[in-house]
Amino acid sequence: MRLFLETDRLLLRYADEADAELLYELNSDPDVTRYLFVRPLPRSRIETDVLPRFLAGPDGVDPRCWIAVEKASGASIGGFALDTPADGPASDGELGYRLRRSAWGRGYASEGARALIDAGFGDFGLDRIWGQTMAVNLGSRRVMEKAGLTYIRTFHIEWDDPIEGTELGEVEYALTRAEWLAKAVDR
Repeated sequence: MRLFLETDRLLLRYADEADAELLYELNSDPDVTRYLFVRPLPRSRIETDVLPRFLAGPDGVDPRCWIAVEKASGASIGGFALDTPADGPASDGELGYRLRRSAWGRGYASEGARALIDAGFGDFGLDRIWGQTMAVNLGSRRVMEKAGLTYIRTFHIEWDDPIEGTELGEVEYALTRAEWLAKAVDR
């Protein structure tokens, strides 16, 4: 196991080929993907399109996606990402997380997100970390708030195939390096 970082209860490790099954499971669970505007993909597409992003990252070398492992059980419970979007500044990181339903409500998403935020500012030299979700996704909004991100705005996107709640829009949360440094001094 190639470890990226460790928290009190989680290990975030680099992915390997065997993680195709976990990624397939996450992508196939309608509760996990409810707010993500994704459709279930066949396992072959997980192996050819999704897993390579975890293995090599957007630049083909530097993976910015990790598998979350619960320390107590050793079980892989989901994935985290801190990607630099192709259409944004290289100094920005987009925070993402997707966990099995069995891991929900236990604080793992917030714990992993906080650790990635610290790594993003401390190790990757990012200037801003942000996340977005549907306005109705209260669970994900709470995770971002607990991780230290602040509500920035609500915005609306025209979707070809809207899902329930789309009419209330998307929300963006963010944290800058300066805000992170100020919070670190307060700890």
